[in-house]
Amino acid sequence: MAERMIVIGGDAAGMAAAAQARRSRDRDDLEIVAFERGHFTSYSACGIPYWISGLVPDRDQLIARDPATHREKFGIDVRLRHEVVAIDLDRREVTAVDLTGGGEIREPFDILMYATGAVPTTPDWARTDVAGVFGVQTLDDGSALRSWLDADPPPQRAVVVGGGYIGVEMAEALVLRGLSVTLVERAEQPMSTVDPDMARLVTDAMRGLGVDIRTGVQVTGLSEHDGRVDAVRTDAGSIPADVVVLGLGVRPNTALAEAAGLPIGPTGGLRVDRQMRVAGVPGVWAGGDCVETLHRVSGMPVHVPLGTHANKQGRVAGINIGGGYATFAGVIGTAVTKVCDLEVGRTGLRERDALAAGFEFVSVIAESTNRAGYYPGARPMTVKLIAERPSGRLLGAQIVGWSEAAKRIDTLAVALWNRMTVDDMTALDLGYAPPYSPAWDPVLVAARKAVDELAR
Repeated sequence: MAERMIVIGGDAAGMAAAAQARRSRDRDDLEIVAFERGHFTSYSACGIPYWISGLVPDRDQLIARDPATHREKFGIDVRLRHEVVAIDLDRREVTAVDLTGGGEIREPFDILMYATGAVPTTPDWARTDVAGVFGVQTLDDGSALRSWLDADPPPQRAVVVGGGYIGVEMAEALVLRGLSVTLVERAEQPMSTVDPDMARLVTDAMRGLGVDIRTGVQVTGLSEHDGRVDAVRTDAGSIPADVVVLGLGVRPNTALAEAAGLPIGPTGGLRVDRQMRVAGVPGVWAGGDCVETLHRVSGMPVHVPLGTHANKQGRVAGINIGGGYATFAGVIGTAVTKVCDLEVGRTGLRERDALAAGFEFVSVIAESTNRAGYYPGARPMTVKLIAERPSGRLLGAQIVGWSEAAKRIDTLAVALWNRMTVDDMTALDLGYAPPYSPAWDPVLVAARKAVDELAR
């Protein structure tokens, strides 16, 4: 008799696990049912700002596999607009609500894949019926925002609340659509994912693009007219707004798991082992933005919500569910983003992370260019390295610059993953030609500077 696999969440981790399990187990051996509360499966949430901006013209370009493809190619019974509201581990069943037709159903499982993703941080002032306030967590959210922006007449003034990745990417998207954009950040500067000295470069560039950045400002509420937002209230005064976009970060979506008694770690994410099994609960697996994982540099559990990790974790879970063996080795926090032409990359630990983990370290900043200085299009690039003292082991890196900046972080990520020292890095055989790099690549310039600092 076939086993039954229930997947909660129809995006990256959940559907990657389902598809991978199917590759090893045929339909007579494993029945797979996937519940998704939204209207879409297997889509790129990271691409939403670029669809909002118009750089990606068609929403469906963000969808990797629709439900029909999952059904036809993998035999997965995908049930859209169904929200799982309870998990009974003793009875081995889930309870789901049909959000379209109404009613409640119960479905048994032998194997459970928990892939509920993350939920946005929403302060009390944003929990409102006032129209014109949007998150951008899901493709449904993006569709609602896009409809608002496409209205006639279109909105003219936007306020983005929060200066993390989503905040700065949405600020760019709205600038490209021709809106007047104000970004409000409670901290002293946006982009807390990099150190303050590097974040200042981002702030300066965004202001140069016309974004009004207001830091050290706390939002206290919204003003409305005829049920539509018309201003954001802050402790420094009101800011007119026809549309408000929330970019205040996310937290693991684990309320359902916690209610079922599944183990939650210190980051708020589900605790899983390297095979993506939920710790101590047979037959239950998890992956994606709802889990915590090991940081390979600090050795601490972290919550890093990225589609790259979700897809890898889902694949690992699916291989193991299918009878194979695979592990997820952890993360080092590599991420890139851009604000119009400005590129930002980071990997490993920031200075405050290194301090919290108990490392003694040096940090250096190197200024260089993306290409040979005489080659057309050469522009500044700033590289920051953090290295352990006295070993010289690379602990973290950040890059801010123009073209060819962000993907250079991958060189540093590989060095970090393999526990290289900055002295090792000075000998790296990196590609060189004037259109792509100075004779000394910015990565090598920074490594040499770190070696010199360690010698002092």
